[in-house]
Amino acid sequence: MRLQAVDVRLGYGDRVIVDGLDLGIEAGTVTTIIGPNGCGKSTLLRALGRLLRPSGGEVLLDGKRIDRMPTKEVAKVLGVLPQAPTAPEGLTVADLVARGRHPHQTWYRQWSSDDEAAVSEALAMTGLLELGERPLDELSGGQRQRAWISMALAQGTDLLLLDEPTTFLDLAHQVEVLELVRRLHGELGRTVVMVLHDLNLAARYADRLVAMRGGKVIAAGPPHEVLTEPLLAEVFDLDAKVIEDPVAGTPLVVPVGVRH
Repeated sequence: MRLQAVDVRLGYGDRVIVDGLDLGIEAGTVTTIIGPNGCGKSTLLRALGRLLRPSGGEVLLDGKRIDRMPTKEVAKVLGVLPQAPTAPEGLTVADLVARGRHPHQTWYRQWSSDDEAAVSEALAMTGLLELGERPLDELSGGQRQRAWISMALAQGTDLLLLDEPTTFLDLAHQVEVLELVRRLHGELGRTVVMVLHDLNLAARYADRLVAMRGGKVIAAGPPHEVLTEPLLAEVFDLDAKVIEDPVAGTPLVVPVGVRH
């Protein structure tokens, strides 16, 4: 297991969102967390990325308590892309991606040829090499999201956490971003954890699904084991038929109605 949540309790102030949750993320997999709004998906991802400290239990990164690890050590292993990230106005794509190299720099080791190579490689991997000098705010939504993923790649981490990376994108750009995620997994062996709302895209692009409701993990496993009609009723209050995707062979959810 690369990343584990062990009996974690998470919340904000006195409000508990997640309580007593256990979850393991296997190395070399794409894991997608699904569930209704407010069930704790993003809260859990924040805890896995060390952005939120549990009030109970612990998060382990490669067997070590993540809250006790030095910040730079974590940043060299784990990259986090939050929901709707923002950047200063006028920042270029290359400048944004270069920020991913900060964990590798010290007072005695500033920018180097290794950093330059890492930025170029990340831009090439995401198809943005020719757009390096373009201001970030001039890019399309899909290009902008690829730029943020490039920054995480330049960090040199092999574990990526992506919180709703397709939010506010049209369908073509959603597919573009998720195809990139699969390439990062297939060609570079990255371990990826995502939060997604679209169940059919989650089923197509993930190796494992984690279904949550009310701060609890209801089911976890391969898409064909998790996306069942009884589970959709239990987790989403959704009457649906699950058929085989004629293109990918993965589960395809066809909504019928909402349970009241």
